[in-house]
Amino acid sequence: MNVGFLGIQYSFGLQQSAINPIFLFLGAKEETLPLLNLAGPITGLIVQPIIGAISDKTWSSKFGRRKPFFLIGAILGSLCLFAFPLSPALWFAVGLLWILDVGNNMAMEPYRAFVGDKLPEKQFNIGYQMQSLFVGAGILLANASIFLFQDWFGGGEEISGEVPKWLYYSFFIGAFLSIATILWSVLTTPEIPPTEEEMEEINKHKALPFSKRVLKPFEEIWLAIKDMPKFLWKLSAVYLFQWYALFIYWQFITPLLRVTMGMDTSEATAQAAKMSTTYNVTTAVVALILVPIAMKFGNKKVYAFSLLGTAICLFIIPHISDPNFILVPMVLFGIGWAAMMGIPYSMVSKIVPQDRRGVYMGILNMMIVIPMGIQTVSFGPIYTYLLGGNSVNAILFAGVFFFIAFVLALRLNMPKQHQEQNLDQTIN
Repeated sequence: MNVGFLGIQYSFGLQQSAINPIFLFLGAKEETLPLLNLAGPITGLIVQPIIGAISDKTWSSKFGRRKPFFLIGAILGSLCLFAFPLSPALWFAVGLLWILDVGNNMAMEPYRAFVGDKLPEKQFNIGYQMQSLFVGAGILLANASIFLFQDWFGGGEEISGEVPKWLYYSFFIGAFLSIATILWSVLTTPEIPPTEEEMEEINKHKALPFSKRVLKPFEEIWLAIKDMPKFLWKLSAVYLFQWYALFIYWQFITPLLRVTMGMDTSEATAQAAKMSTTYNVTTAVVALILVPIAMKFGNKKVYAFSLLGTAICLFIIPHISDPNFILVPMVLFGIGWAAMMGIPYSMVSKIVPQDRRGVYMGILNMMIVIPMGIQTVSFGPIYTYLLGGNSVNAILFAGVFFFIAFVLALRLNMPKQHQEQNLDQTIN
């Protein structure tokens, strides 16, 4: 069921570690990196909740409910990944990123809902942590390919305005995995048919005039936001600082290494990929271990203290100049990433109604992309005027934001009835 997430997250891994270096290779200035990444938050804000609402009201006996959407998204993403390293100019690469993000977001949201659709509530923790494992594995493969190909085929003088040939291979592999792994899940995992009540609601939707069907997803999103549980509003505050900080890290880790280790862009890209590989190996290892730990100590505590560990990591790495020793604190980052990719989705799936799970997963993604959008338009001036154009200060700034997210996560109390259900499941 979760194999397709490997391909989606391989693509995401390339976005974390290789897209911004490509922008730098093609002549982008460091202070413009946040704005050049605007595609992710904007497409996520628009695409995911709309696809979620549409998929909630979709059913085909042949194609299912969620699978048509993440298959189309995977095809779109695969084509963009193949073309990305061939970008002849910065504007072309930025345009491709917009299309790639549409494909990835179209695949991502229904996949989150797909897992919730298939599993009983008592298996949500293990289902979403298994998804977290594939998040780690996909990004791990992407980053491992980057530093291995740089080691095997890199070297030589960097040519301004050109993407190095060694970077091509990682994207070509991603183009294959994006479609191949999704096809595996589509062909091997049947969807559960809707209940009679759900089918009746779907048929009512199909009977609406076309104009009303077009507007219906927006109505669903608005109504879901109006009815949104208090827990999700608290989670949105955590996400504001968490995802703002993550976007800073992904954009400025390569510039940081150019400063702290005196590397050129190719060497810094490979070193950043090694760091990302380290934290994603950790994610893959601890993702399922977090399930019994969360059952014993509670999702809130595990999630909160994982964020604290990530903050500590970001406070440490700007002060390390050894390329091997800097990998050690990335273990803390990996534990945090495993928790971020699994625990919130499990908590949210338990408290939202099943017939609106798709739209709420889309709204949860809005809570991710809105902070990212704020970061892309606000952090350029902050970086230039407040942080002195210094990438070391940028990473430390991200660490402060992770610490704030930790404090806010301590306020994430599940509704009482769900606390009682979780206690019963733990005892049983």
